[in-house]
Parts: sequence; structure tokens; C-alpha cells
Amino acid sequence: MPTRAAPIVIVGSLADDHCRAVHEGLRARGHEPYVLDAQRFPDELPISLGHALDDIVIDGRPMGRPASAYVRSLYQHPAGYGVEADEAMKEDWRRTLLAFRERATLLSAVLLRWERLGVPLYNPSAANLNITKPYQLALLQAHELPVPATLWSNDPQAVRAFCGEHQAIYKPVAGGAATRRVEARDLEPERLARLEAAPVCFQELLPGDDVRVYVIDGRIVCALRIETEAIDFRQHETSIEPVELPAEVLAQCIRATEVVGLRYTGMDLKRDRHGAYKILELNPSAMFLGFEARAGVEIGGPLCDALCAHARPAPAERAPLA
Repeated sequence: MPTRAAPIVIVGSLADDHCRAVHEGLRARGHEPYVLDAQRFPDELPISLGHALDDIVIDGRPMGRPASAYVRSLYQHPAGYGVEADEAMKEDWRRTLLAFRERATLLSAVLLRWERLGVPLYNPSAANLNITKPYQLALLQAHELPVPATLWSNDPQAVRAFCGEHQAIYKPVAGGAATRRVEARDLEPERLARLEAAPVCFQELLPGDDVRVYVIDGRIVCALRIETEAIDFRQHETSIEPVELPAEVLAQCIRATEVVGLRYTGMDLKRDRHGAYKILELNPSAMFLGFEARAGVEIGGPLCDALCAHARPAPAERAPLA
């Protein structure tokens, strides 16, 4: 019997365009990836974990140690993108949250086991804490990488003091809504009283170019300048084109990726009023299709190449002796 080659795994769903693009790219390179469709778990996808690290069975298939894995999403939260849990939340929100916790714990354990077994993950679960934005920027700053002055707070007095020192913008701590410029009315008592519900991120206004830099395995794949008239470029891009960055800035991008612990990232930079680039954030599962189409660059291809670099074909089956 031939030995089955360790598969390349896609963690996500083929309903997601990026997962589908990676799937097609891997097949074009001679691999048949396995899709761990996290949206199907647990209703339609049986997963069993034994007490040994490599005792992982998914849909009846022993997975052991895959060759590599592209981690798009585990769909771990009922309010997350691609998750349909509205009816369940209305029926019994507490039970639904507990079920999501159990589900997320087991799926996370699969990735943590693979990481412990040495599987190259794009990206590893262990980097998740470094993705938490109030920690990520502090981590980058501690390694002397350029980041904007930022305050995360629910304290009106601290917010007033920060905005008194900086022209500022504000946005959610964890993302998910548009960035807006702080105006005088935002600092009025009734507006700041809303901080009692949740903290907000306040950051110095950076008026210069928006730049997205893609890094894979410590190599710059491309740097793209995003033209926009808006504070938040998302869905407001007028043009996206390749840009050459100074060698020092490229080195900072590679260093930032190492510090955060990512094999693959699309990181956002922006120039301050003095023209210096500041690092806004590193995305652990950056979208790339729109940037490829608008800028005429290739990002998914290098990502597939990186995944394939860790894989090898199964030994060919020998013909029976006559």
C-alpha cells in the first residue's frame, strides 16, 4: 500500500473567495488540499481528538501532522463574519455562547496541536495574542518599531488629554467599524459618556499615504499605495498601485512580522505629517484578491508556493511483480 502524503490544509470555507482561490492555486500546483470547513463544525463535521498530540480525526480521516495549513478563519464567534447565529442567539443567547465556546476550544486545540507538531501554519494560533491591537502596537514599540501615538480608553479625562495633544481619529478597539476623525462635538460630556459602554481606540491623525505591505516567510511580496480621499481607505479606494519603499521601511516591515510571529501578513502603514511611515497593524488573515485585481500584482500565488514548499508528494505505488 502506498503511503498517503501529508496534505496541505485550508482552514476556513470554500464559500470564502480567498479560501477558494488558495484551493484552486494549490490544485494548479499538483496538490489536493484538505478543507477543514469550520462552518460545518459541529453540526455536519465530526472531529475527534485523542490524548496523543497527533491523534486528530476529521470526518473519519486521520489527519495527524499535515504538511502545512492556510488558516483563514475558525468562525469562532456568533457575531463574526460568515457566521449565521442570529436565530440561535434569539432563542437562547446563553446556550449559544456556551456552545460557541466549546466549539472554539476544540478547533483551537487542533491548530495548537499542529503547531506543536511543527506544522507551518499561515498563521499560527500562538500569534493570536500578539494580534490583539492594544498589545500589538505596544509590542512593536517595545522593539523600537515606528507606531502612531495611541490611546485605548474608557476614561473621558484621559481621552480629552490625549486629543488635546494630538489631532486624532477614533475607531473600535478590535476593529469592525469605520475610522473617524475626532471633532469638537466628540469631546462633549454626553458623547464621552458613551465610553461607559465600551472603550474606544484614539490615535494620532496620520495625513500621509496609506500603504499595504504583504510579507510571506520573511520576504516582501509587494508594497501598494492606496489613493483615497477618506480617513479610512476601506471601500473608498480611488486607485491602488505598486510603490517602492525605502530599504529601511521594508526592513522594519520584515522585523515587525517576526516580532508579531506571523508567516503571512498584509500590514498597514501610513505616513505622518513629517513623512515618516508608521505601522498601524499587522493582519493575520489579510484579504488579497481585491488588491491583486486593482494593482496587477500576485499575492495568492506566492502564498500557495509557500504552502507547497513544505509538502511532498506521496511515494509512487509500485507495480505488482509478474
